[in-house]
Amino acid sequence: MLPAFRNEPFTDFTDPRQVEAFEAALAQVEEECGTFYPSVIGGEEIAEGERFTSTNPAQPDQVVGEYIKADAALAERAVEAAAEGFERWKRVDPFERARYLLTTAAELRRRRHYFSALMVLETGKSWVEADGDTAEGIDLIEFYGREMMRLALPQPLTPVPGEEVDLIYIPLGVGIVISPWNFPCAIMGGMTSAAIVAGNAVVLKPASTAPTVARKFCEVLWEQGLPDGVLNFLPGPGDTMGDALTAHPKTRFITFTGSKEVGLHIHELAAKTQPGQIWIKRTILEMGGKDFVLVDETADLDAAATGIVTSAFGYQGQKCSAGARAILVEDVYDRVVEKLLEGAGKISVGPPKDRSNYMGPVIDAAAEKKILDYITIGKSEAELLCGGSKLDRPGQFIEPTIFGRVDANARIAQEEIFGPVLACIPAKDFDHAVKIANGTEYGLTGSMYSRHRGRKEMARRELHVGNLYFNRKCTGAFVGGHPFGGFNMSGTDSKAGGRDYLLLLTQAKSIGDVL
Repeated sequence: MLPAFRNEPFTDFTDPRQVEAFEAALAQVEEECGTFYPSVIGGEEIAEGERFTSTNPAQPDQVVGEYIKADAALAERAVEAAAEGFERWKRVDPFERARYLLTTAAELRRRRHYFSALMVLETGKSWVEADGDTAEGIDLIEFYGREMMRLALPQPLTPVPGEEVDLIYIPLGVGIVISPWNFPCAIMGGMTSAAIVAGNAVVLKPASTAPTVARKFCEVLWEQGLPDGVLNFLPGPGDTMGDALTAHPKTRFITFTGSKEVGLHIHELAAKTQPGQIWIKRTILEMGGKDFVLVDETADLDAAATGIVTSAFGYQGQKCSAGARAILVEDVYDRVVEKLLEGAGKISVGPPKDRSNYMGPVIDAAAEKKILDYITIGKSEAELLCGGSKLDRPGQFIEPTIFGRVDANARIAQEEIFGPVLACIPAKDFDHAVKIANGTEYGLTGSMYSRHRGRKEMARRELHVGNLYFNRKCTGAFVGGHPFGGFNMSGTDSKAGGRDYLLLLTQAKSIGDVL
């Protein structure tokens, strides 16, 4: 019998032994930099074709890994291999499938610092952010394994006289997992492992800026003896190969985490029935956010300012849950902004290999350009209070940036920037603040700092986000405790890390047998 599920504790980097172990992991990852990793389809390595590289955003001349740039032809092969693998895998007992995940989680726990160090180099995460990513990955894999065991048990049904009744959850088929670069262990590993434990076969298309983390995760699963064809590794550009995967008639579902624009494109493409397709494809979409931290005049302003700074600038603001809007009731606006400027002024920006740096680089040159373009827009819409510049050093480093007295309808208050840019928006009163909070097309996360019980009760009903927090930051959902997913243009509210998630990857079959 398994012990009760508990979230993986974070590493204590005040412990010199942990620091030494992490530095050793960084050294190991650096030794492996430049390695070529073939694609893997049906257990076969594919080494022929045009190649691309993954690089260190803090040191762009450092190649982390080299990959085959998959095309539509390889996408076709991968889906066919997954369809063949599914026919065998769907017949494997759910408890046996779950044990693959439990042993994978255990192995990831043993290699924890290695995976975290890999994210420091490949995605520019700080030590703490990378460690949190790996911990969440372990949690998701472990949680989904246990959830499959729960769903495999007899389900509670109303007795029908004269019949034996049953309800079983069966897998869907071939799933395409399109994973993001910003949580390359947790989200990638969670989406992939959930699909697999539910009995599906997967074609994993990781983000082109973070394929090495995905490849190493696949290796751990393959080492557990996962049958060929159940997990196929296929990095490459989404605009060609990704469309081919989504449109294939044997594709049964697509799980995606990324931008609103790409998510809507996938949803539209998946909705079009292809010749030979005999099902309606499912799309499980986790998209963007324009998340808020709301502060009223009753709040603990020091705690609120700390929560805003952490939410806005953790991992350079490159989280779909990042607190990009500080909505401040006018009575406390100036005091909170003063504290925000003080907090932002203490943030160190530099290469994340140095654990003293709180912020590292943004992911690539395209992201850097987009963020700087939005900062230029912000300068025409509001008052630049701090930051706003690229640092003069190799890599894509941008200062923590705060704009003051931003109009609620300004572009920097409405559009997802996905970088270290915070818009401070004044509200006349609490009711106005709630209206501002709900006044975007997104609905992912939100946080409210208040000591007013009545307002908190009202906020529970009226603030329209998938994840709402009181008196804490709006980032950092815990698996099992904060099922994660948003409303409106933030996605299909998939509630990753919750008890409902595997239901999206299975179909319920009701059986009645006359006695």
